[in-house]
Amino acid sequence: MAAIGYARVSTTGQSLDAQLAALSPCDKVFQEKVSGAKDDRPQLTLLLEFVREGDSVVVTKLDRLARNTRHLLEIAEFLAAKKVTLKIQNLGIDTGTPTGKLMLTMVGAIATFERELMLERQAEGIAIAKQKGLYKGRAATAMAKSDEVLHLAEQKLPKTEIAKALQISISSVQRILKQKEKQQD
Repeated sequence: MAAIGYARVSTTGQSLDAQLAALSPCDKVFQEKVSGAKDDRPQLTLLLEFVREGDSVVVTKLDRLARNTRHLLEIAEFLAAKKVTLKIQNLGIDTGTPTGKLMLTMVGAIATFERELMLERQAEGIAIAKQKGLYKGRAATAMAKSDEVLHLAEQKLPKTEIAKALQISISSVQRILKQKEKQQD
C-alpha cells in the first residue's frame, strides 16, 4: 500500500518544485514537463502501469492529471479497476470514499466547462485581433523559421539549442521536425 505522486507542468520553463514539495510524503513521484493536451505523457503511462492494488495516486491539482472530464473519468475507472484510489490534494477528493467519487465526477465536469468557456473567449479575442490586423498566430512565426530549423537539425544541433538560437519554443522545433519526417515517409 503506497502513495504514488504525479507532478506535471506544461512547459520546460515552468517549475515542478511546488508540486514536488506537496507530494514529498509520497513513496514515489512520477514527474514530467509536457503539455496536458498531448496524448503522449510517458510518465503518466508508467505511473498507471506501476500502481498496484491498495495504492493511492496523489496529484496536487486536477488539471495536472487529466485534459478533460472524459480523460479524468477514464483514468479514474482504470485506477478503480486496479483497486487504486485517486487523491486530489487541493480539492480534498479521495475516490476511496463514495463522496470522493461523486465529487470527482462533478468537479471534472465543471473544470471541462470552464476550459471550454476560456477557449471560447480566446477564440473571440483572436477573431477581434485578426480583424484589427494585430494577430499573426504562433504557427506563422515558428513555421516561418522551418527552413532554419531543418538546416540546424542537419548540423546535428540539439533541439534545445535550435530553439534558443531561433528564439522559438522547443515544441515548435519538434513540430517542424515531425512534419519533415511525415513528408519523407
